[in-house]
Amino acid sequence: MAHISNLIADDIHEYLSIHEKKDLLRFITCGSVDDGKSTLIGRLLFESKMLFDDHLAALETESKKAGTQGDELDLALLVDGLAAEREQGITIDVAYRFFSTDKRKFIVADTPGHQQYTRNMATGASTADIAILLIDARQGVLEQTRRHSFIVSMLGVKHVLLAVNKMDLVDYSEDIFRKTVDDYSEFVRKALKIDDFIAIPVSALKGDNIVERSAKTPWYTGPTLMEHLETVDISAFDEGENFRLPVQWVNRPNPEFRGFSGTVANGQITKGGRVKIIPSGSETTVKDIVTWDGNLQSASKYMSITLTLNDEIDISRGDVITSAESPCESSDQFQARILWMSEDPMMPGRQYSMKLASTTTTITPAKPKHKIDVNTLELLPAKILKLNEIGVCNISLDRKIPFDPYDINRTMGGFIIIDKITNDTVGMGLIDFELRRASNIHWQKMEITKTVRAQQKNQKPCLIWMTGLSGSGKSTIASLLEKKLHKMGCHTITLDGDNIRHGLNRDLGFTSVDRVENIRRVAEVSKLMLDAGLITITSFISPFISEREMARSLMGEGEFVEVHIHTPLEVAESRDVKGLYKKARAGELKNFTGIDSPYEEPKSPQIRVDTSIESVDLAVSKIMDWLQENNFI
Repeated sequence: MAHISNLIADDIHEYLSIHEKKDLLRFITCGSVDDGKSTLIGRLLFESKMLFDDHLAALETESKKAGTQGDELDLALLVDGLAAEREQGITIDVAYRFFSTDKRKFIVADTPGHQQYTRNMATGASTADIAILLIDARQGVLEQTRRHSFIVSMLGVKHVLLAVNKMDLVDYSEDIFRKTVDDYSEFVRKALKIDDFIAIPVSALKGDNIVERSAKTPWYTGPTLMEHLETVDISAFDEGENFRLPVQWVNRPNPEFRGFSGTVANGQITKGGRVKIIPSGSETTVKDIVTWDGNLQSASKYMSITLTLNDEIDISRGDVITSAESPCESSDQFQARILWMSEDPMMPGRQYSMKLASTTTTITPAKPKHKIDVNTLELLPAKILKLNEIGVCNISLDRKIPFDPYDINRTMGGFIIIDKITNDTVGMGLIDFELRRASNIHWQKMEITKTVRAQQKNQKPCLIWMTGLSGSGKSTIASLLEKKLHKMGCHTITLDGDNIRHGLNRDLGFTSVDRVENIRRVAEVSKLMLDAGLITITSFISPFISEREMARSLMGEGEFVEVHIHTPLEVAESRDVKGLYKKARAGELKNFTGIDSPYEEPKSPQIRVDTSIESVDLAVSKIMDWLQENNFI
């Protein structure tokens, strides 16, 4: 059976255009597993009588096969089809379903209730105007109820419809309904930013109080679920009139036309209106508002447009066109709330990619200030964030980006975090505010530059980054390499793993978090050494690809020379000069690389030596030859 979520974009566009004069309400259904989300959505689609022809035809066919024309079977088939999507893995992220009534059109984000799919629920809530939170009347308020409520609140969905479902299974008890509502009210009052919520007793399966009032709940006098969805004030969700257009691409089909395309994130723009470009600060006026269906006099939120301007201004993807009277800000350091979505924890100091609106940049999170217990709302200490944990931490970017705080504008303040190695989305974040130090600290330009210092030394600075297991021979090779370079008259310095931990990094241990911070500090120091014009040699296990790539990103083009000192684990362990492997095997030394902590081998190092078959002299000669061939010495 075909499903609404399988429609291609053209079908959706055609459907929405038929009902374009109606208000659009976006909502999400959420709650714990088996609270009845699929049944509720099936009921709404079925009762709306606005299903697509393929749904109706399929239902009629299946009903005839079953020898009945009953509405109950039709609904059951529809609900089974919606649930089957999840079972078949179709709902990998969020299924968006479309339906309409005489008064309004709707987009509902259908997400699974399992805890491991919390990220899917957060994705759906990020664009919702209202949340329908289902509670099984037999179960009451559960942990996942609280978690979803907290995320809904955090993501700025301030209106909740509490659907106390399966009332038919508790004999439509008013006492059970009131107790469930009281329990939820107590939780909301503690700290959640939910302006208001309405509670409705329903049975999604039987249809009680979904579209029509139920005679089985005479004690309930409020609206039905559909009545509330049709009448809730959409203007209450307005994020203000400040115009924001994140530029997605520069449209230049011919020399006479240069437009800037994107989707309006907020506010309204009119032809002739004055705009400011962020972050450059340039100002101009709008020449034309171009769309697929022709030019417009004005455009507003959610519309896809192309703006042409009356002045030639340098604008590129990631810039934001704003109203000149109320522009957004730009910064590279923020406090943010982060929901972590990966099995691998968030590592403070590790570099990730960040995407906000049309901007992609590099983000480095600091140690969390705290994480939040979604059950008690207690603020707890944290060094990392694990799957589905929510925390507050400072973040720094590699350049300034345009932004609004999330509580002011969800599009301009919400971002996703992407792993640089796997390209997986691992987290989402909400900007609270710019850090004051971001605007108070400026880069001081020096007259004596790295180039001048290198010329004085008659050499080309580089970072020779040796990585490998403990006992592979890194320190021995580094020592002999520096001797040979020094003998040639080169100006060098060696940063050794053990030596650094006696001073700069004496406060760090050997957990994954501390290893990340260890390499971050060494990379920053190495950058300073290169600025001094030195050939810098480092000797660190540096077990993670992400941190080695972070170090590479800090250096100039071609300055990072990765040298993999390869040795099979059994060979390195047989040497065990410091007795570390023996202690690790005995359980006396935790987080030891190669034993109970991973080592990620370089995928394509500039130089690779194998000390199980190559001597130290041969390894050093190999590195020296490479440096000469590439004009470093």
